[in-house]
Amino acid sequence: MSYRIRADAGLYGYERGLSRAGFARVAGADEAGRGACAGPLVAAAVVLPARPLPGLNDSKKLTPRARERMYDVIVRRAVAWSVVRVEPAECDALGMHVANLEALRRAVWRLGVGPDFVLTDGFPVDGFGVPTLAMWKGDAVAASVAAASVVAKVTRDRIMREYHDDYPEYRFDIHKGYCTTLHQSKLDEHGPCAIHRMNWDNVARTVKLGRS
Repeated sequence: MSYRIRADAGLYGYERGLSRAGFARVAGADEAGRGACAGPLVAAAVVLPARPLPGLNDSKKLTPRARERMYDVIVRRAVAWSVVRVEPAECDALGMHVANLEALRRAVWRLGVGPDFVLTDGFPVDGFGVPTLAMWKGDAVAASVAAASVVAKVTRDRIMREYHDDYPEYRFDIHKGYCTTLHQSKLDEHGPCAIHRMNWDNVARTVKLGRS
């Protein structure tokens, strides 16, 4: 069976189209932190209510303050939502692609309400027992994936700000563990700490240089 979604249907177009096709509970899943070399990978899944949430958008298009406000709206009004974290050591053991897929699975499995259909950002993910659709830049075109992107991003940013209290020399409060010039300079100066992903080349290099 095929489903047609108009290109101009808006952010809720996929959810409305799938609802008309009989899929009442559509879950969107997304992650934050895949490209970071420190800190956990965080994934979220959200089933939105039928009524649109004003102000919802791709987390990358929202300011930090707007994301925090939107997070509060989502967790208060969602039919169901969940968030999981995959720690750096497990990311190293699995590899980032496998860790990413596993995080998305865990987030959907943890939902208190079983979805009828799952939309994932980026990569196809199996193991849900219901129809799925992988979407390129799904957080920009599907409301439930956008909501999941907000929950994942806000959750991870909060985690990294907490890690700043434990490791202030790395300034995790600013770069959130991503591979910025600031982060690399701190990594080169101090070597990796317990929350760095040791399989990353830029992290492993500092170990070889004796800065661990």
